[in-house]
Amino acid sequence: MALADNAVETSKELGVEDVLVGTEPGARNSNLFAADSFEDLSQEECTEFLPTCSSTSEMVHLENLKKRNQPNIDEENQTDIDKHQTGLEVETVDEARLKRAESVFEQGRQNSVEDMNNPQWKKHKKHIFILSEAGKPIYTRYGNEEELVTMMGLMQAIVSFVQDSNDNLRYIVAGEHKFVFLTRGPIILVAVCSSSDFHSQLVLQLTYVYHQVLSVLTFTQLTKIFEHRRNYDLRKLLSGTEKFIDNLLNMMTYDPSFLLQAVRCLPMSSAVRDTIGQALQFVKCKELVFAILVVGNQLVTMVRPKKFSLHPSDLHLVFNLVNASKAFHSAESWTPICLPRFDNSGYLYAHISYLNDDSPACLLLLSSDRNAFFPLSTCKAKIIERLEKYKCLESLSKAAKVDSYKIEQVGISELRHFVYKSRSTAQFTSPEIGHPYTSDLEQERLFSQYLHLHHRIHGSSRPAKILCVSLSTEMLLGWVTSGFELYAAFNPLTTKSTAINAVNRLLRWIKKEEEVLFIVNSYTY
Repeated sequence: MALADNAVETSKELGVEDVLVGTEPGARNSNLFAADSFEDLSQEECTEFLPTCSSTSEMVHLENLKKRNQPNIDEENQTDIDKHQTGLEVETVDEARLKRAESVFEQGRQNSVEDMNNPQWKKHKKHIFILSEAGKPIYTRYGNEEELVTMMGLMQAIVSFVQDSNDNLRYIVAGEHKFVFLTRGPIILVAVCSSSDFHSQLVLQLTYVYHQVLSVLTFTQLTKIFEHRRNYDLRKLLSGTEKFIDNLLNMMTYDPSFLLQAVRCLPMSSAVRDTIGQALQFVKCKELVFAILVVGNQLVTMVRPKKFSLHPSDLHLVFNLVNASKAFHSAESWTPICLPRFDNSGYLYAHISYLNDDSPACLLLLSSDRNAFFPLSTCKAKIIERLEKYKCLESLSKAAKVDSYKIEQVGISELRHFVYKSRSTAQFTSPEIGHPYTSDLEQERLFSQYLHLHHRIHGSSRPAKILCVSLSTEMLLGWVTSGFELYAAFNPLTTKSTAINAVNRLLRWIKKEEEVLFIVNSYTY
């Protein structure tokens, strides 16, 4: 259903002059994450993302971190691309490398027997394909790559035809389907979609998929692989990691984190969060770069070097790594991961473990030193000892049992649901989805309405700061300022003035609860 029919886009007409001035709930700390606007990301569609360091001195410091273990790949005497190095100083990709990958990643993704002649395959609302610039299949969300070789070859031919004219193919609209293309280095990503996602949103999703590939193989390694052998089958190196792409795509269908480029924090007492942050900060370890504590897809706290920040999209890859595999529950694990927005040319090494067998909280200690497993394991033991001393484990488990808060706690009767993002801190909050969005179909419909609001507000042709829409099912309001981004759903009979008054009250409530909903204190080494 089109949202533009009854849209009102002027703050004066909506009567927003009385909205809270000079306040942005959740904005006390502005340097925990490196934040981008959606418009910034749209402008970067055709460029490679650079590290998020903001100054020359920070870049030099990053290079020093990497030099400890950075091999000169060009000096390697390689006779087979399968022995290509993958990391700051990682083993060659041989049988030992693949066996170790099997212990970290659960192998055996079961590809469906579906192919493009199967009616069930055609009914899927969103297909994602990855292929090399030579047309070799790398990944498909549904079906088996071997059964789709012809179709991927056709996609590659279309892209090459346009490139021969010194142009880039962005998207094709055919009936109800959108074909969105994203060329990144030696690989091509394609989304075929009949859902409510718009072109810019699909580009963002494809970018996440591309970053997921880079998290396993850095940009440097990826380009060198195809320089050596243009027809190389990349599935050899990505075998067993397809489920991480699967899980990432599944999350993007319902989680606004990716659309907003923001991180959801676990709601909990600020005193407990600060105690946990101090426990992570207290442990001194020269090998440690980032210490991150997560519960599900929510951040508890993070400790970082003073000169560096993580981009939310990198943190989303960390969440996906933890949540897509059950292997990390059983023992302490050690795995390389590339965080493309931090540095797409090399790896950080992650010590991953849960605080105890019953805890839902996972601790990630990231280092630039590939040999730091045992020092970081010692750090983990000291952190747990300190958390037990201050009884934080019990508080963490209690907070994790409540996935989020209910809309009734806000105390605004006409408000059904909302998503609020603090733009300067790249953190967001939203309540549990309740009545009347109880079914999967209704929740999917609500998310699609948010997608449409987001597209209208951020649309390059006619962007709007405020959008108010009345439908038969609900009344929707989208509002973007320099400080925050808000999308809200109200009862269908709610008037514009009532909605604005409700938003005022909502902002006051978020401001009151910001220490519970957001990370307002940043801890550094």
